[in-house]
Amino acid sequence: MNVRAVVVSCALALGSLIAACGGEKATSKPAAEPKLTSAPLPASPSLNVSEDIAKACKLHLNDVASAPKFDFDKSELLPADHDVLAKIAECLTTGPLKGQSIRLIGRADPRGEAQYNMALGARRASSVADYLARLGVDKKQVETTSRGELDAVGTDEAGWQTDRRVDIVLAN
Repeated sequence: MNVRAVVVSCALALGSLIAACGGEKATSKPAAEPKLTSAPLPASPSLNVSEDIAKACKLHLNDVASAPKFDFDKSELLPADHDVLAKIAECLTTGPLKGQSIRLIGRADPRGEAQYNMALGARRASSVADYLARLGVDKKQVETTSRGELDAVGTDEAGWQTDRRVDIVLAN
């Protein structure tokens, strides 16, 4: 994977996260599923980046569908996510998506109570937003939300790993 492309991707995601965290929005209802121009592409162990962001930031993403996402019951970013988020932050601060906004959608596997998983998804999205803010992305560019376990499809550990992620998409 091209390291520069990953840094641009991460930079973009981070900018959006920071903007969304400018006073963390607490929502009692899950956000509607975002409309993507295409399916999200796996970007790192715990992030999925929409194709429009990947194209704009010239990200060359590898297939990490089988890689672990967030650890079970955790919201801390894995070291493998840092390069992707740095690239996204760069793209959002000085690159082709400068000034654009992104949405971070935290997700969880179906184990545990629905309310807990919704909060866990929110913590995961906030973790990404905080990291993007540290990389210089304006908090106004980032919106965070959670889908919790609502769209989870896993029925075993391999599937649950895929459910434990944050999707990064351009905001409308």
